[in-house]
Amino acid sequence: MVAGSQFKSHVPLFDGMNRIPGGLMLIPLIVGSIVGTFAPGFLGLGNFTTALFRDSALPLIGLLIFATGMQITLRTSGPVIATSGVLLLTKSIIPAGLVVLLGQFVGIEGILGVSILALLVSMDNSNGGIWLAFTGRYGRKQDRGAYIASAVNDGPFFSLLFLGVAGLADIPFTLLLAAVIPLLLGVIIGNLDARWTEVMRPVPNMVIPFFAFALGTGINLGNVVTGGLTGIVVGVVATLFTGTLTYFGYRFLLRRGKESGLGIAAATTAGNAIATPAIVGMADPSFAPFVEVATAQVAAAVLVSAVLAPLLAAWVLKREGGAKIIADDLAKEEAANEKVDAKAAATPDADPRVNGFS
Repeated sequence: MVAGSQFKSHVPLFDGMNRIPGGLMLIPLIVGSIVGTFAPGFLGLGNFTTALFRDSALPLIGLLIFATGMQITLRTSGPVIATSGVLLLTKSIIPAGLVVLLGQFVGIEGILGVSILALLVSMDNSNGGIWLAFTGRYGRKQDRGAYIASAVNDGPFFSLLFLGVAGLADIPFTLLLAAVIPLLLGVIIGNLDARWTEVMRPVPNMVIPFFAFALGTGINLGNVVTGGLTGIVVGVVATLFTGTLTYFGYRFLLRRGKESGLGIAAATTAGNAIATPAIVGMADPSFAPFVEVATAQVAAAVLVSAVLAPLLAAWVLKREGGAKIIADDLAKEEAANEKVDAKAAATPDADPRVNGFS
């Protein structure tokens, strides 16, 4: 039993958030967007208030990535790489390729008021925070470790790559490398010292609500409203289309069977994708006329996909029985770990922590 679980909550905030798929991130994200839109002065008070509630997203996500890396052993590294590769293929490469192909026929103006820029930016990246939050509850180690896919497709890289085939921009490899270094360091330390792995295991539940709130403060609800119906449509289409691809990737490439619904949780749009249309517009001036509307549509897609993707993933997982299979397996694994800990406690001479090596 987790320490403290014996105490009754007067208001079950934590349990209430956990009843909603991805709720540990989704609810603080929405609250953060409300505060950022209507009370930005609170976020600018300075000192610890600003540092925690507005500027903490990147360092806390970095800590979460580091802790996630610690859960990846050499025995599970193969499945992690395979899962990451399938997610990159089905969430980024195939959708981006199809959107650019569509652009060859309809032009960069897009279709039905949605530019190719808005479609591409909404589809070619994923929200790593929601992925970690969802797989932390429903997934296995290789699923959580597959965050590396979000580290690679995060930001404007794939958008610039597919739109800049004529040499409009260089892809900064150093930024991609910097995004995965915390994960790699976590893998190294976790494999060297299993004790650190156990110490860092509770990190997700501690940091996810805080970095989600900080990410939310960057989503202006005014932009979401401006995006209007077209932004909602972009978010729904991007979620359903890429969610279908990731589901099939899990089912047919990874052969995860009833657990394939997990892949749908990757069908999100990252919060920092809101800045990508402006970056693309600066790299290629021909996209400049579409930047303002595309930004509003992407902002709406971020919020829509953050709600829809985890809900849809959880529904499919439960409908197909995958959620129960994973829960049962994790319970058995936890019971096995408790037996090992009990055995180590009964034979203190065999436990290096007793000899001063903790």
